[in-house]
Amino acid sequence: MKTATRLLALVLAALLLPAAAGAFLDRLGRGVLQELAPKPAEAPPPAQPDDKAPAEPSRRQDRTGLILGGVTDLLAGAAEVPYETEVVIGESLALEGFARYGRPVEDPDLQRYVNRVGNAVARNSPRPEIPYRFVVVQGELYNAFACPGGIVFVSSQLVRSMGDEAELAAVLAHEVGHVAHRHALQSIRRAQFFSGVGQLTAATMRGEKGREFQGMIGDLQGVLFDRGLDRNMEFEADATGMETAYRTGYDPAGMVRVLEMLQRNEATARKGGSWFSTHPPLGERLSRLRTQLAQYPDAASLARVPERFAPYSARL
Repeated sequence: MKTATRLLALVLAALLLPAAAGAFLDRLGRGVLQELAPKPAEAPPPAQPDDKAPAEPSRRQDRTGLILGGVTDLLAGAAEVPYETEVVIGESLALEGFARYGRPVEDPDLQRYVNRVGNAVARNSPRPEIPYRFVVVQGELYNAFACPGGIVFVSSQLVRSMGDEAELAAVLAHEVGHVAHRHALQSIRRAQFFSGVGQLTAATMRGEKGREFQGMIGDLQGVLFDRGLDRNMEFEADATGMETAYRTGYDPAGMVRVLEMLQRNEATARKGGSWFSTHPPLGERLSRLRTQLAQYPDAASLARVPERFAPYSARL
């Protein structure tokens, strides 16, 4: 992403934050989001324990259309938003994410590991052509969310509560599914903001358009951080995430195990702003995923890689 676009995102975000918090997040956003930008030469971790890239039999490819065939059509406004504009919106929301959910975990090795797993599943997602960035934030909520443009947050509490790499891959694939289907952009009530605007620039942010942008970011904050996306979008991300994890070579039951873990902890967990309050009921999600899981007869033979995951989760 060009420096000018990145600076614009930070300037726009500063308009939405108190001065002191804005200055801190400006510095934090520059460092973290640039550091987590995927390097072209960095290969994702193979899902298979034998360090060979997981095979992707043609039947897995052929079945994708059947499983994802019922996805919701994108709203015209969301589909036409240029990627550069999507990233500006996403980075503005990411800065708000840091403000609400805490600073990134200060462990470069852990962050690189999560980014490698995330980019492995992203390459097998419905939208593999854009770069993705993944960040673990220090927080006690069971939470993960995705910003437009490919920025994905996951809380340290959620990661430390997982049992293996397939579960981590499942959660990241779910969030990548939201980005791939542009769910957040579809949720913008002020879709007319994009009318006549190709790419966000300093010129297009003057006057009324600038005020509309601030209002739109406020709407998205409410959706992502408070109310949650439409329940059908969450079901779609669950289905996409399971298929994506499977195509990457991971045991597709990873998300089932994550949701079962959340059920066990639901009674004592903080609810506000977490997956408990922003997603459909766990029982309904589990029922749908268990039905889909039956379509993967070889699921038990695919990778979980607990031995690679355990040393990283133990750091949290």
